[in-house]
Amino acid sequence: MSKVTWKGGALVAPVPPAMVTCGEGEQANIITIAWTGIINTHPPKTYISVRPSRHSYGLIKESGEFVINLTSAKLVRSADFCGIHTGRKVNKFETCGLHTEPASEVKCPLLAESPMSLECRVTDVIELGSHHMFLADIVAVDVDESLLDSEGKLHLDRGGLAAFAHGEYFELGKKIGTFGFSVRKKKKK
Repeated sequence: MSKVTWKGGALVAPVPPAMVTCGEGEQANIITIAWTGIINTHPPKTYISVRPSRHSYGLIKESGEFVINLTSAKLVRSADFCGIHTGRKVNKFETCGLHTEPASEVKCPLLAESPMSLECRVTDVIELGSHHMFLADIVAVDVDESLLDSEGKLHLDRGGLAAFAHGEYFELGKKIGTFGFSVRKKKKK
Protein backbone atom coordinates (compact mmCIF):
# COMPACT_ATOMS: atom_id res chain seq x y z
CA MET A 1 0.00 0.00 0.00
CA SER A 2 1.43 3.35 -1.05
CA LYS A 3 0.93 6.40 1.17
CA VAL A 4 1.22 10.15 0.68
CA THR A 5 2.67 12.16 3.57
CA TRP A 6 0.88 15.31 4.72
CA LYS A 7 1.78 17.90 7.32
CA GLY A 8 0.55 16.95 10.83
CA GLY A 9 -3.14 17.54 11.42
CA ALA A 10 -6.16 16.53 13.52
CA LEU A 11 -7.35 13.57 11.47
CA VAL A 12 -7.96 10.72 13.93
CA ALA A 13 -11.26 9.10 13.04
CA PRO A 14 -13.82 7.99 13.86
CA VAL A 15 -14.55 9.95 17.02
CA PRO A 16 -17.75 10.27 19.04
CA PRO A 17 -20.00 13.27 18.40
CA ALA A 18 -20.59 13.51 22.17
CA MET A 19 -23.26 15.88 23.43
CA VAL A 20 -21.75 17.49 26.52
CA THR A 21 -24.13 19.12 28.97
CA CYS A 22 -22.85 21.81 31.32
CA GLY A 23 -24.09 24.65 33.48
CA GLU A 24 -27.24 24.35 35.54
CA GLY A 25 -30.79 25.66 35.69
CA GLU A 26 -31.46 28.40 33.14
CA GLN A 27 -27.74 28.44 32.26
CA ALA A 28 -27.63 24.77 31.21
CA ASN A 29 -26.23 24.20 27.73
CA ILE A 30 -25.19 21.50 25.28
CA ILE A 31 -21.98 21.57 23.27
CA THR A 32 -21.08 18.85 20.78
CA ILE A 33 -17.53 17.62 21.31
CA ALA A 34 -15.65 15.21 19.07
CA TRP A 35 -12.37 15.50 20.97
CA THR A 36 -13.00 13.26 23.94
CA GLY A 37 -12.03 9.83 25.15
CA ILE A 38 -10.94 7.70 28.07
CA ILE A 39 -7.47 8.40 29.46
CA ASN A 40 -7.35 6.15 32.53
CA THR A 41 -9.17 3.17 34.02
CA HIS A 42 -8.35 3.41 37.75
CA PRO A 43 -9.39 6.03 38.65
CA PRO A 44 -11.75 6.43 35.70
CA LYS A 45 -10.70 9.60 33.86
CA THR A 46 -11.72 11.29 30.66
CA TYR A 47 -11.19 14.59 28.87
CA ILE A 48 -12.88 17.04 26.56
CA SER A 49 -11.09 19.71 24.54
CA VAL A 50 -12.94 23.01 24.14
CA ARG A 51 -12.05 26.32 22.50
CA PRO A 52 -11.94 29.10 25.13
CA SER A 53 -14.17 31.24 22.87
CA ARG A 54 -17.09 28.78 23.20
CA HIS A 55 -19.98 29.65 25.52
CA SER A 56 -19.72 26.28 27.27
CA TYR A 57 -16.04 26.82 28.08
CA GLY A 58 -16.89 29.41 30.74
CA LEU A 59 -19.70 27.28 32.17
CA ILE A 60 -17.38 24.29 32.57
CA LYS A 61 -14.46 26.33 33.88
CA GLU A 62 -16.69 28.02 36.49
CA SER A 63 -18.52 24.91 37.72
CA GLY A 64 -15.76 22.35 37.23
CA GLU A 65 -18.34 19.83 36.02
CA PHE A 66 -19.82 18.45 32.81
CA VAL A 67 -21.63 15.37 31.50
CA ILE A 68 -20.58 13.45 28.39
CA ASN A 69 -23.80 12.13 26.83
CA LEU A 70 -23.25 9.47 24.17
CA THR A 71 -25.02 10.25 20.93
CA SER A 72 -27.28 7.73 19.23
CA ALA A 73 -28.09 7.85 15.52
CA LYS A 74 -31.50 9.29 16.50
CA LEU A 75 -29.72 12.26 18.11
CA VAL A 76 -27.32 13.09 15.25
CA ARG A 77 -29.37 16.00 13.87
CA SER A 78 -29.51 17.54 17.36
CA ALA A 79 -25.80 16.87 17.92
CA ASP A 80 -24.97 18.63 14.67
CA PHE A 81 -27.21 21.60 15.57
CA CYS A 82 -25.67 21.85 19.07
CA GLY A 83 -22.19 21.88 17.54
CA ILE A 84 -23.01 24.72 15.16
CA HIS A 85 -25.11 27.09 17.29
CA THR A 86 -24.02 28.94 20.41
CA GLY A 87 -25.82 28.69 23.72
CA ARG A 88 -25.31 32.45 24.10
CA LYS A 89 -28.11 32.98 21.57
CA VAL A 90 -30.12 29.72 21.44
CA ASN A 91 -31.70 27.46 24.03
CA LYS A 92 -30.58 24.23 22.40
CA PHE A 93 -32.76 22.03 24.63
CA GLU A 94 -35.93 23.85 23.53
CA THR A 95 -34.95 24.22 19.88
CA CYS A 96 -34.05 20.52 19.53
CA GLY A 97 -36.90 19.23 21.71
CA LEU A 98 -34.43 17.66 24.17
CA HIS A 99 -35.03 16.99 27.85
CA THR A 100 -32.87 17.04 30.95
CA GLU A 101 -32.70 14.74 33.94
CA PRO A 102 -30.90 15.43 37.21
CA ALA A 103 -27.46 13.88 37.56
CA SER A 104 -26.59 11.92 40.69
CA GLU A 105 -23.13 13.42 41.41
CA VAL A 106 -22.83 16.70 39.49
CA LYS A 107 -25.06 19.76 39.29
CA CYS A 108 -25.32 19.98 35.49
CA PRO A 109 -28.08 17.90 33.89
CA LEU A 110 -28.03 14.65 31.96
CA LEU A 111 -29.48 14.52 28.46
CA ALA A 112 -32.58 12.32 28.89
CA GLU A 113 -32.48 11.05 25.29
CA SER A 114 -28.88 9.80 25.54
CA PRO A 115 -28.42 6.05 26.05
CA MET A 116 -25.47 6.59 28.41
CA SER A 117 -24.08 9.57 30.29
CA LEU A 118 -20.76 10.04 32.10
CA GLU A 119 -20.87 12.51 34.98
CA CYS A 120 -17.51 14.27 35.20
CA ARG A 121 -15.68 16.50 37.67
CA VAL A 122 -12.74 18.55 36.32
CA THR A 123 -9.35 17.93 37.96
CA ASP A 124 -7.06 19.89 35.61
CA VAL A 125 -7.25 22.33 32.71
CA ILE A 126 -4.39 22.13 30.24
CA GLU A 127 -4.00 25.05 27.82
CA LEU A 128 -2.83 23.49 24.56
CA GLY A 129 -3.32 26.18 21.92
CA SER A 130 -6.60 26.44 20.02
CA HIS A 131 -8.29 24.22 22.63
CA HIS A 132 -7.99 23.74 26.36
CA MET A 133 -8.26 20.19 27.67
CA PHE A 134 -10.48 19.59 30.68
CA LEU A 135 -9.19 16.46 32.42
CA ALA A 136 -11.87 14.96 34.64
CA ASP A 137 -12.74 12.14 36.97
CA ILE A 138 -15.78 10.11 35.87
CA VAL A 139 -17.78 10.18 39.11
CA ALA A 140 -20.91 8.35 37.88
CA VAL A 141 -22.20 6.58 34.77
CA ASP A 142 -25.92 6.66 33.97
CA VAL A 143 -27.10 3.83 31.70
CA ASP A 144 -30.49 3.46 30.02
CA GLU A 145 -32.07 0.24 31.27
CA SER A 146 -32.72 -0.88 27.68
CA LEU A 147 -28.95 -1.44 27.33
CA LEU A 148 -28.86 -3.98 30.16
CA ASP A 149 -29.72 -7.67 29.99
CA SER A 150 -31.48 -9.60 32.78
CA GLU A 151 -28.15 -10.11 34.60
CA GLY A 152 -27.29 -6.39 34.42
CA LYS A 153 -24.62 -6.81 31.70
CA LEU A 154 -24.14 -3.74 29.49
CA HIS A 155 -24.89 -4.17 25.77
CA LEU A 156 -23.77 -0.83 24.35
CA ASP A 157 -24.46 -2.14 20.84
CA ARG A 158 -28.17 -1.70 21.64
CA GLY A 159 -27.63 2.07 21.92
CA GLY A 160 -27.47 2.75 18.17
CA LEU A 161 -24.39 4.91 18.70
CA ALA A 162 -23.08 7.36 16.13
CA ALA A 163 -19.55 8.20 15.04
CA PHE A 164 -18.05 11.24 13.31
CA ALA A 165 -15.29 10.99 10.72
CA HIS A 166 -13.89 13.88 8.70
CA GLY A 167 -17.11 15.92 8.55
CA GLU A 168 -19.54 13.00 8.23
CA TYR A 169 -21.74 11.11 10.70
CA PHE A 170 -22.09 7.34 10.72
CA GLU A 171 -24.23 4.86 12.61
CA LEU A 172 -22.16 2.07 14.13
CA GLY A 173 -23.03 -1.26 12.58
CA LYS A 174 -21.94 -4.86 12.39
CA LYS A 175 -19.83 -6.32 15.20
CA ILE A 176 -16.62 -7.80 13.76
CA GLY A 177 -14.98 -9.11 16.92
CA THR A 178 -14.69 -8.81 20.69
CA PHE A 179 -11.78 -7.80 22.89
CA GLY A 180 -9.22 -10.61 22.94
CA PHE A 181 -10.76 -12.65 20.10
CA SER A 182 -7.47 -12.72 18.19
CA VAL A 183 -5.74 -14.71 20.95
CA ARG A 184 -8.67 -16.64 22.44
CA LYS A 185 -8.29 -20.41 22.39
CA LYS A 186 -10.75 -22.18 20.14
CA LYS A 187 -13.22 -24.48 21.85
CA LYS A 188 -12.60 -28.18 21.29
CA LYS A 189 -15.41 -30.08 19.60
